Amino acid sequence: MRVNRTTVDLSDYPELVVIYLGMRVRRPRGMLRLLGLGPKLYRSHQDRPDGLLLHEDVVWSLFPPHWGARQYWRDLDSLEAWTRSAPHRDWWRRFLHDSGGTGFWHEAYFARGGIDAMYDDMDTPTGLARFAPVIASRGRAFSTRGRVEDKPAKVAPVVPESALYDNESE
Repeated sequence: MRVNRTTVDLSDYPELVVIYLGMRVRRPRGMLRLLGLGPKLYRSHQDRPDGLLLHEDVVWSLFPPHWGARQYWRDLDSLEAWTRSAPHRDWWRRFLHDSGGTGFWHEAYFARGGIDAMYDDMDTPTGLARFAPVIASRGRAFSTRGRVEDKPAKVAPVVPESALYDNESE
């Protein structure tokens, strides 16, 4: 029996970022959010934003509904630029102010090293949060670049940290 074994040459992609993301329904109204906003966001990849190499839809579970994607990006710069553009920027801004009965998360893995994870309104631990300690997304930990590079993002966040935490104690 002949077996065809292959691998990939990623030398043309030294800054490759693989990101997994998901939206999980937490309350009944979350189904409306998932069916209304989710597809718009997940379809936005069809415009082939600069730097997006591949997008694959993923169903994490049917009950509770938990849908998402795996994406391959050329580099963090192009991923950050896309997240700051419409429709993602507008969706994220609305989500941070009202999750609409859903939770959202992403985990990013960098070819040059490092892992980033963010979980918002997730009532059940997912992925890395199932075994690693979780911390508040504050200060340097508020942005992906801050979490993986120990420096500020090259572009401003969609929603400033102060807009989310002004009325809370540190």
